[in-house]
Amino acid sequence: MKKIILLIFITASACSFAQTDSIFIRKIYDEALERGESHENLRSLCKDVGARITGSAEAEMAIKWGEKLLNSYGFDKVYLQEIQVPHWERGTKEAAWIINEKGETLKLDILALGGSVSTNGLISGEVIGVEDIEALQKLTEADVKDKIVFLSQAFDKKNIETSRSYGACYPIRGEGTNEAGKLNAKAVVIRSLATPEDHFPHTGTMHYEEGVNKIPGAAMSTKNATLLSEWLKEGTVTLKMEMDCKQYEDVTSYNVIAEINGKDDKIITWGGHLDSWDVGEGAHDDGAGIAHSIEAMRILKKLNYKPNHKLRCVLFMNEENGNMGGKSYAQIASEKKEEHICAIESDRGGFLPIGFDVSGSDEQVALVNESKKLLSDFELYRFRKGFGGVDINPLKEYYPDMIQLGMAINSQAYFNYHHTHNDVFENVNKRELELGSAAMAAMIYLMDKNLK
Repeated sequence: MKKIILLIFITASACSFAQTDSIFIRKIYDEALERGESHENLRSLCKDVGARITGSAEAEMAIKWGEKLLNSYGFDKVYLQEIQVPHWERGTKEAAWIINEKGETLKLDILALGGSVSTNGLISGEVIGVEDIEALQKLTEADVKDKIVFLSQAFDKKNIETSRSYGACYPIRGEGTNEAGKLNAKAVVIRSLATPEDHFPHTGTMHYEEGVNKIPGAAMSTKNATLLSEWLKEGTVTLKMEMDCKQYEDVTSYNVIAEINGKDDKIITWGGHLDSWDVGEGAHDDGAGIAHSIEAMRILKKLNYKPNHKLRCVLFMNEENGNMGGKSYAQIASEKKEEHICAIESDRGGFLPIGFDVSGSDEQVALVNESKKLLSDFELYRFRKGFGGVDINPLKEYYPDMIQLGMAINSQAYFNYHHTHNDVFENVNKRELELGSAAMAAMIYLMDKNLK
């Protein structure tokens, strides 16, 4: 009889806790949807600051913007964390056009790839079409020297998750210019890493190996790339291009951090990246993640939540072209001998949230899956092993046993806007952004309650 009574007591207690959690999560969503501030905060970041590439005046403005906003909410502590970051500027000239054997000319929609060297004036060369990195690596210097390499790999439209297509194409942007430089090509142009066929070129980071011939790299719109592929089937094509981008010395910048004290000093970190590329307004990438992160902390404070662990919101600087914000944050945490148990990131746009990807052990994945019982009513249903995020990933080097989560978003439209002039505030849906903020706050709450 005593065992039965004990079992009934445990079951009743578990039900009581579950009911308490359910009620609190409902309050989170009510606050986000009825009195939310994420959309206005995103508007301010996009319109009052704008695009904010690392090292720019706008990046400095964004730091001050973030510090002031976090202070306005009365969190227990707000401070800046000094870091060193790269400084690259696009310059003022980006022009390119192609000419076929018939004498037809087409002006190209192009953007220099982040980190590219300039063309040092107008350059001209015969275009050699190559599908992907593997095909380029099979060529010899005799095939490529003094030509302009065109990497034409397109998104695989069969992939339901567009991030898989992006990952497959990433090498043509990240490695293509470097590989062509080894063969003494004159320059590289790539098909933009994008889902749709349109006239928006997509920029993004690339790198050079030490000692490799540095040549210019640019991306053209998918519409241009499709036409160029067709022209190359018919005969020789010449490409002319001019860009005056430049790399400068590293500069001092900052991560912006806010904290709510807990019953202990174990730390749950979450955030997004404050920097963006220098085109558009960085609304989806990653203004939305910044809005999610700040709003999640605001909601928890507004609801007078008393956490078990220290809650830390980080607005990371320099995810786009170096990740020095994430790398420095992790190194400093280790040097301070902080205890980090969980990190969560939002860097997949302001679209409808569908769940969380988990970077951790099978047991940690199972723990997060317990959230389905509480979050399914809010249409969060995907909780599976995956990647947490670029900014939080360096923490794994120092805290291999911690759990990391990346907020999963409906990805179908993300690569319409990613790294383009089209990534502006007007293209973020208010309600979907608010739902993302609520999802972030709910997961922080559940991790704080369940992690010891």
